[in-house]
Amino acid sequence: MHYRRLGRSGIKVSEISYGAWVTFGNQLGEKEAREIIHTAYDLGVNFFDNADVYARGQAEILMGKAIADLPRETLVVSSKVFWPTMPGPNGRGLSRKHITESLHASLRRLQTDYLDIYYCHRYDPDTPVEEVVYTMNLLIQAGKILYWGTSEWTAAQIAEAVGIARQHHLIPPVVEQPQYNMLHRRRVEVELAPVARKFGIGLTTWSPLYSGILTGKYNKGIPEGSRASLKNMAWIRDRITPEVIAKVEALGELASELGITTAQLAIAWLLRRKEVSSVITGATKLSQLEENVKSAEALPLLTDDVLERIESILQNAPEED
Repeated sequence: MHYRRLGRSGIKVSEISYGAWVTFGNQLGEKEAREIIHTAYDLGVNFFDNADVYARGQAEILMGKAIADLPRETLVVSSKVFWPTMPGPNGRGLSRKHITESLHASLRRLQTDYLDIYYCHRYDPDTPVEEVVYTMNLLIQAGKILYWGTSEWTAAQIAEAVGIARQHHLIPPVVEQPQYNMLHRRRVEVELAPVARKFGIGLTTWSPLYSGILTGKYNKGIPEGSRASLKNMAWIRDRITPEVIAKVEALGELASELGITTAQLAIAWLLRRKEVSSVITGATKLSQLEENVKSAEALPLLTDDVLERIESILQNAPEED
């Protein structure tokens, strides 16, 4: 496992990380969650991502139990705040009240005294960015969090937060968590990459396999027990179009030529970018986890010729505005 700095900050995260979204509390129970967390840790994964809204808090509870007997100082644990998790008008958003109360609730569920990274899960138009920056700074000073960042914020919103922090000598965000994969790439490559380079923001990207579609497992239909087969995952089924499957099949042929899986090709393709600090993966089976972790070994295979072949398959290279 290789470790990358989170932007220009000092902390280092495993280039392959594990996230609890969808799996914990939905597809995996306590025993399975512990097994997959410990296996990931043994494989070198040190960054584990979560959010207060995942499975209505159950994902944090399961992760807290799973990491309880691991050395806390060797882990990078993150969670997020924004979506409704409490009753009343202050039970959502990025007000100082909701951020503080949500953090304390997350710490209880995760059974830890602090978070290494705390994300603003979305931008809150109802809360001044100054309030968000000052709140995160206070939580860092209190030792409740070590670093803070954003998720699905625009480049302009991130730049505003950095500007406010610098103006008032406060601690700026050091990480953004965007969706990024072969089929969803414009926002990162055109909008966020320049901001990441300018301000030293690390990117911890989610959905690297486009909800599993880029593994090729949906090429012949929807397998029973897969995410797309779940009742509340109809949006994944909407993504599985003939055009998308044709691209995945072509990528699969290329991956086979290289001696790797389609999933490993897709993840290695993300890791080639220096702005990416870590690719957040999810897995319900140990075999999937082990396959994902080995993806970085495919990086030397991504020669200029291979990258050109990938672009000819995808036909979606974003153009600058």
